[in-house]
Amino acid sequence: MEWLTDTKIPIGKLIARFVDFLNDHAAGFFDAISDSLGWLIDGSTDLLMAIPALVLIAIVTLVAWWLHRRWGLTLFTALSLLLIINLGLWDETVQTLVLVLYATLFCMLIGVPLGIYAAHHPRVNAALRPVLDLMQTIPTFVYLIPTLILFGLGVVPGLISTVVFALAAPVRLTALGISEVPRSLLEAGESFGCTHMQRLWRIELPHAMPTILAGLTQCIMLSLSMVVIAALVGADGLGKPVVRALNTVNIEKGFEAGLAIVIVAILLDRLCRQRQVT
Repeated sequence: MEWLTDTKIPIGKLIARFVDFLNDHAAGFFDAISDSLGWLIDGSTDLLMAIPALVLIAIVTLVAWWLHRRWGLTLFTALSLLLIINLGLWDETVQTLVLVLYATLFCMLIGVPLGIYAAHHPRVNAALRPVLDLMQTIPTFVYLIPTLILFGLGVVPGLISTVVFALAAPVRLTALGISEVPRSLLEAGESFGCTHMQRLWRIELPHAMPTILAGLTQCIMLSLSMVVIAALVGADGLGKPVVRALNTVNIEKGFEAGLAIVIVAILLDRLCRQRQVT
């Protein structure tokens, strides 16, 4: 067995050298990305915080009613957000919400087109599968090391790590939804002279929309699961009180922050689901 350990394959060293190479030769590029994303997230957070909390709650409640027309969900939205204010975690909740929304937005902008392309190209789909498996199974703390080196402390490495971790869900489910479109529908579209783009927009995407929305909700849940981990590299939000509570063994603060994360997760999940028509 000694010969096997003596001839260790330098996988870790190669990756470390690659990250160091990027840090040495493309630092300006990564600094520009960090500054741009930081400005975008901080600006959005400041904008939402400039709105009085009760006014923002009223807006979200009206959106919940407009999307689903269900009194139960509407009442739950208002009461749960008022509870967050009562717990003194409103600012942290807004910061977390902005982080999750931007992470989800970037995941969907990348994942949906990539999933569509993979569904139409089986070889690409086969090549993506092990990459997506790696992105979902590698420990999330591992993402923080290179992103911290390349982007520095703050919300940006947390955002990038969250996107890498959550990206697999929309890619997989979009590819699944597109590939499950019945062949009869595709043949009907072809018989009426649909082009590839018309077939995509008029047949494939509408049929696959429930599966794509399932990928959206999974992406939101995965992004929220990274909130506490992102706090370890300086990201603001509900992860910070959880980390502080862990360091001080403060059960009260830890449970309250965890409850706020659960409330945000439930609200986003319910709001992003398709409206049930009765």
